[in-house]
Amino acid sequence: MPASGVPMEEEELKKAVLAYLRKKGFTKTEIALQEEQNRLSSSSSSHSELALSRLENDPERYSDGYSKLRSWAYSSLDLYKHELLRVLYPVYIHCFMDLVAEGHMQDARTFFQTFREDHELMHLRDLQKLEGLLSPSHLEEMELARSLRQNKVKIKICEYSYDLLLQYLQKTQSLTILGIINERINFEVSPGQPISISDDAEVVALIGSSHDLAKQINQQEVRWGLLEDSVEERLERTNSDSEKADAENKELDPEDSKKKTADGGKQAAPVKKLKKDKFVGATGKNVRSETSSVAVAPRVKPELTLPVMPIEVEKTILEDLRSRVQLSSSALPSICFYTFINAHNGLNCSAISQDGSLVAGGFSDSSLKVWDMSKIGQSAKPGENESTMSEHLLGTEESKGSYTVFHGHSGPIYSTTFSPLGDFLLSSSSDSTIRLWSTKLNANLVCYKGHNYPVWDVQFSPVGHYFASSSHDRTARIWSMDRVQPLRIMAGHLSDVDCVQWHANCNYIATGSSDKTVRLWDVQSGECVRIFIGHRSTVLSLAMSPDGRFMASGDEDGTIMLWDLSTSRCISPLMGHNSCVWTLAFSREGSLLASGSADCTVRLWDISTTVKGQKIEESKTGNNNRLRFLKTLPTKSTAVYTLQVGIFCYDCHTLFCILMVCNCL
Repeated sequence: MPASGVPMEEEELKKAVLAYLRKKGFTKTEIALQEEQNRLSSSSSSHSELALSRLENDPERYSDGYSKLRSWAYSSLDLYKHELLRVLYPVYIHCFMDLVAEGHMQDARTFFQTFREDHELMHLRDLQKLEGLLSPSHLEEMELARSLRQNKVKIKICEYSYDLLLQYLQKTQSLTILGIINERINFEVSPGQPISISDDAEVVALIGSSHDLAKQINQQEVRWGLLEDSVEERLERTNSDSEKADAENKELDPEDSKKKTADGGKQAAPVKKLKKDKFVGATGKNVRSETSSVAVAPRVKPELTLPVMPIEVEKTILEDLRSRVQLSSSALPSICFYTFINAHNGLNCSAISQDGSLVAGGFSDSSLKVWDMSKIGQSAKPGENESTMSEHLLGTEESKGSYTVFHGHSGPIYSTTFSPLGDFLLSSSSDSTIRLWSTKLNANLVCYKGHNYPVWDVQFSPVGHYFASSSHDRTARIWSMDRVQPLRIMAGHLSDVDCVQWHANCNYIATGSSDKTVRLWDVQSGECVRIFIGHRSTVLSLAMSPDGRFMASGDEDGTIMLWDLSTSRCISPLMGHNSCVWTLAFSREGSLLASGSADCTVRLWDISTTVKGQKIEESKTGNNNRLRFLKTLPTKSTAVYTLQVGIFCYDCHTLFCILMVCNCL
């Protein structure tokens, strides 16, 4: 020990001994001591590496690390807890997939089941798919797992929450969790207060090559306006000309007016009154307010060769436009419910013609039935043969509705839709075919083959003749009635394409998919021009606003999102339904949105208020606009399958609803 009383370090002591041996000339002893020291050093190093290797291969490190992170997040301050909890799901699924990749199948299964309940509410569908991972090879075979491992998850979080997370990771030194977060999560840190999950549809989103592609695609221009020389445009032009003429008449010199009145005598007043009545009867006093949203929409040229509209149909549409009234919270639409009794596990889809006179239902037994609403409740005519009665009457004394049965498909029917005039009907089936039926001839006209798997949805274009379909083969296709092969094939979704909807100008179609995205496609080029990211479950329903600017989408969790097609941004998420949103419909003038759900309700939302608010708030940041909720229409125990706003009817704002009553016996 030195004179100072401070003990020497071990390395210094070794150096001092070697120096003494060298000084005294004990060379052999010095060499032996050095070899012994090297042997002890390598043995200690190998033991350390072995311990570290064992720690890295220990499957318990995932469960321990995630459990500690979970406990810390749940015990955080309420102000920041909801942001910190967003980190748990991506860490959870990657811990599970890493265990599978390392071959620890039993530990992976135990870990998955232990913490599954935390994430079932928001990610049930993904968990059901990931549960099928039974070997490391499945990670490459399952598309969802491959997508999760190839891309990062983007999480929006405030700066203070991000600092709290970093402090926790530095304090705990959990290398496993730290590695997953560094490799699999990309944080988008924002200053200020925490972001509420209801204020932003993309607080958690999968990014990577697909996200970069979406950004690139969404920069393209979308011409969301209406077609040139449409009926609405001609009516608006007529209204403008009439208003100008009326204004010019009012600017006449008062003396000239008095002179004309005196010269005309008693006949002047009736002539003027007749002219005014004719103008009001021709255009309606509130047509301008009704078509204002349509009038401001830009005009575009059609990319498809559109069929010529019959003059009778034009007249009918004009009458409908003239008779419309402004819908609002004080003037809601009439509601007409059609109910299928004892249709549990039998009815797969339904459709209503635009005038509400026909109702169609597609069933699991491959039959398609069409009811004529004008004949509901009528008894069979005397002398009608029994075979006709059994085919066209629903039941006997208890149910006397007249219907027609169409047979042709060889599997369950998943979608059906009427043409705009109601003279044709399309149906799609699990047999991968689409069939065109004539409601006048009660016969099958064409069978369209092109899809390789079940066809989930089919929709006529707003002008008829063309139609779009979506399928389990991950594609959507454009067809025309006069060709048996598709005109365009839209490919790009990562999973089933569950629903499809036409844009008002027929130049685009929108598709909703099980990959939780909505895409907008150009029908002329077949290219994707928009990708909408924000849903957290399968997109089941779509609707386009009459002016073509907005699109609504509903998903399996009950969330509805309103999108601006020009900017590809979500204007507002709609929270209210607690089950699948099966159907959406805009009112004809575009001021209301109706949604039908499996939670046995129809909800009405005010669109016009949101659009006005959007213009005011465009320069502001922070809060998103909210659709004003108007009314809930409960149906007790009947799920809502289909919504349709009538157009060719006396009350042109009747909301037709299809319900299904399950057989409880």
